[in-house]
Amino acid sequence: MFKLNFPEYSFKIETREEKEFIYDTIRKKWVVLTPEEWVRQHVIFYLVQTEKLPASLLAVERLIKYNKLSKRFDLLLFNKLGKPQMLIECKAPEVKLSNETLFQIATYNMVFSVPYLFITNGIQHQIYAWNTEGEYELMPQFPALIL
Repeated sequence: MFKLNFPEYSFKIETREEKEFIYDTIRKKWVVLTPEEWVRQHVIFYLVQTEKLPASLLAVERLIKYNKLSKRFDLLLFNKLGKPQMLIECKAPEVKLSNETLFQIATYNMVFSVPYLFITNGIQHQIYAWNTEGEYELMPQFPALIL
């Protein structure tokens, strides 16, 4: 898989019937190792191992309904009271982050109303905060979250 702009982590990867699988420690199951999944697993390890956030506060690939549409978010980080804090959208490394990506996650955020949005393709990372003017503002670094 691709070298990403994250620290080095140790993943459980195995090959079955010519397909690679990676073990997802949050969902506690083996999932097909696609480029997007590679990015998602790096984000999970980044949040849990580097940022030291409890794994129990993460939800992975869950169904949401918005305007009669069924969608799946990549990751959602909660605080200890169960309130959503950060919505995370993972793209494959070859997908450029764009206004379209931000619009996608901002649309999902209409369901959750989280203060932070994090979009990444594993190479580039963009974190946005909802500001007092009612707009998303690009942040210079990962926020100090109060969980």
